[in-house]
Amino acid sequence: MEITVKTAEQLRLTPEEFELIIQKLGRTPNFNELCAFSAMWSEHCSYKNSIRWLKTLPREGKKMLVKAGEENAGLMDIGGGYGVVFKIESHNHPSAIEPFQGAATGVGGIHRDIFTMGARPIASLNSLRFGNLRDAKTQHLLAGVVHGIGHYGNCFGVPTVGGEIYFEECYHTNPLVNAMSVGILKNGETISATAKGKGNPVFFVGSATGKDGIGGASFASANITKESTEELPAVQVGDPFQEKKLLEACLEVIRTGVVVGMQDMGAAGIICSTAEMSAKGEVGMRIDLDKVPTRQKNMKAWELLLSESQERMLMVVEKGRESEVLDIFEKWDLPCADIGEVTDDGLLKFYMNGELQAEIPAWELVLGGGAPQYERPYQEPAYLKQVAAFREQDIAVPDDLRKTAEQLITIPNIASKKWVAVQYDSTVGAANTSTNEPSDASVVLAKGTSKALAITTDCNSRYVYADPYKGAMIAVAEAARNIVCSGGEPLGVTNCLNFGNPYNPEVYYQFVHAIQGMGEACRKFDTPVTGGNVSFYNQHPEGAVYPTPTIGMVGLLDHIEDKMTLDFKQEGDVIFLVGRSSSDISSSEYLHKIHGVEFSPAPRFDLEEEYILHRKVEELIKARLVVSAHDVSEGGLFITLVESAFPRGLGFDVVSADFTIRKDAYWFGEAQSRVVVSVSPDKVAAFRKAVGDHPLEELGFVTGGSVELDGMDWGPIADWKEKYEEAIGAQLAKAETALEML
Repeated sequence: MEITVKTAEQLRLTPEEFELIIQKLGRTPNFNELCAFSAMWSEHCSYKNSIRWLKTLPREGKKMLVKAGEENAGLMDIGGGYGVVFKIESHNHPSAIEPFQGAATGVGGIHRDIFTMGARPIASLNSLRFGNLRDAKTQHLLAGVVHGIGHYGNCFGVPTVGGEIYFEECYHTNPLVNAMSVGILKNGETISATAKGKGNPVFFVGSATGKDGIGGASFASANITKESTEELPAVQVGDPFQEKKLLEACLEVIRTGVVVGMQDMGAAGIICSTAEMSAKGEVGMRIDLDKVPTRQKNMKAWELLLSESQERMLMVVEKGRESEVLDIFEKWDLPCADIGEVTDDGLLKFYMNGELQAEIPAWELVLGGGAPQYERPYQEPAYLKQVAAFREQDIAVPDDLRKTAEQLITIPNIASKKWVAVQYDSTVGAANTSTNEPSDASVVLAKGTSKALAITTDCNSRYVYADPYKGAMIAVAEAARNIVCSGGEPLGVTNCLNFGNPYNPEVYYQFVHAIQGMGEACRKFDTPVTGGNVSFYNQHPEGAVYPTPTIGMVGLLDHIEDKMTLDFKQEGDVIFLVGRSSSDISSSEYLHKIHGVEFSPAPRFDLEEEYILHRKVEELIKARLVVSAHDVSEGGLFITLVESAFPRGLGFDVVSADFTIRKDAYWFGEAQSRVVVSVSPDKVAAFRKAVGDHPLEELGFVTGGSVELDGMDWGPIADWKEKYEEAIGAQLAKAETALEML
């Protein structure tokens, strides 16, 4: 067939990129080659519209064991001869079209990024965004995504230990499904995604290849439209049992010492893994596509190159030791085939039945190589004028704060996510310590060591929408605060940057300023960005979703005994607020959901103040001066108090300590840099001395099970817990009943 600019445009390449490909090859590409460039130069693979700004993030740290972005996941030293491997990625577009498989394969893909480096995954987290929970489409997407995450994770045998879920109108069409995986390995046993050694054989291992997932990388690099359902074949189909076998087989092969390099066949499939491994090793490959195990007959060369069928790896092994690989994969009853060899000319040469189908320099395909890089224009979004015009004094303080609190506790963004959590296996592997002893971050034992990991995902996207720079700083700060409140030391960050169309200058403004804010906060907390991904083109009919730079953070507890939980422990303990209250209701759930105010600034936040708070809380925990710690976030101080009371069925008697602050702001405002702690009465004096001149408010004390606020009896804590835990399930049950009546 004749290859023209129109052909390139149909494959989502620009005319300028088509001309650039011709220049690089010195000729017009054939269709197979053009397909390869289309996939590898897509936003999803090349980061062509984001890499310029990603490079400004802090990417080095004293505990990093591999350079940021150089391997499939980040790797940091946790001491004792062990390292932690972690990464977060998105599977947004597939989940919008087919929520079950979209979410399931997102989980499978992120776990492969961990064990392809030689680490065993020990924990999974997620960060999810959906539209209005009352909407039937949202309920369909929520049910499918949660089922997909639970199905894959539960079958694969890795616990889902934490995460977050938000519901906002802007995610109606395009939900966000971000999956994070964490693993452990012994230092020095890392496998690199690098090909080297002329003549070394290249193995395909794992599930046979089909036509599912073809064009997935390009599909993820375009807006969701009414026609997107026609692209359903771009959604991959996963098999967690195959992946479990693949995990064990790969780890067994790694122990033989035969593996030179290995990479997951994720986005863009074979073309991506061959190109990236070759470019990194400054080598080439000769691949016989007809030797690739397939589950469908007569697959064409371009289909084999681009298929994103799941549970597959590309592996370079030492020449002469092929039988060891074949024997292990035969034992695990998994397809395994020698499909080519490493060359020294830097070229990728793909053959079918002896005939050359494509010949491309590997370096020209990849991020950091010949893939184009752009810096898009940006301008301040017009809606920020409405944000700046917000006047707090125009919002009346409710006469009945209790009624307001009852509304607040049932808002889906605040209410218990129990309906979701019970569908996930959180205990498999017996390493999750947070099931019955909750803390702000999930705390997981690092088996083989005396240490534990504190893990969290965080981002309040409405804060980022209100102020991209400050909102992104808050996302990093809250992640670090959650780890510190759990007794851990923040180590590093992996990010999942979810934004709208980068060709929209207002969207790109959000992206640039969020990166800048994230970078400043990560430098302050000494949490380098080890890797992650960018997901653009997240749109709804009226425009982009809220800018959502999700932060996945890992922290370290040198001893599990250092863990701090969020629950009040016993009657009579004294409750304090460490930090400073302020008359601030900006961007709070209270303001947005109860008063219906869409535009207001991000809540009060000062980076230096936040940093000092972390050091103070860390000091108090290490000195054993507090028995619980829980940060103030969505829903404000009142929600923090009831969440601390729920686990043991205890109550509290508290009063607002500052009468100059409006009552709704004091109890429901979301000003940052605040932590609620409880202290045994016999340690109050030592606690106060340790706090020193840091802002501190004594709120009251823990009671036997009632809620008393500013001298008013608000009823039993059990009633509040019932409202909190049943809100989401009740909403979904109501929808099911309505459907049955139709």
